[in-house]
Amino acid sequence: MLKILVLHGPNLNLLGLREPEIYGKTTLLDINKEMMEFAKKEGMDITIKQSNFEGELIQMIHEAMEDYDAIVFNPAAFTHTSIALRDAIAAVGVPVIEVHLSNIYKREAFRRHSYISEVSEGVISGFGKDSYLLGLKAAKNLLSKKVKK
Repeated sequence: MLKILVLHGPNLNLLGLREPEIYGKTTLLDINKEMMEFAKKEGMDITIKQSNFEGELIQMIHEAMEDYDAIVFNPAAFTHTSIALRDAIAAVGVPVIEVHLSNIYKREAFRRHSYISEVSEGVISGFGKDSYLLGLKAAKNLLSKKVKK
């Protein structure tokens, strides 16, 4: 069974309250529940974690090297600022699918650059909560291709 780590970055614990005109009214708990149901149907074992702290996210990425086949990661605001997260992803060699609820390329200019994208397998952006489900599906497809080779 594929083991996937899902990481939520800073402020995502406030979904449903925070800027609903951008992020909607769906809560992180709602998203997590939907991901768990999806993963079960798809035969994936997922672990979901959220942190507002860069160092904690880095540690989780390091630990993923031991236990997970892939990471689905919404780095949130750290997308645009964290070279440290970028370097952690590059160092561990675990495939990462970067996801975002909003389309970061339709937002403020500073949000259009991602330090994470260049070390990720791919980016899914702008589909709300479905970005996470698409990220899980992409991780599964990516890993199934690697197994076949």
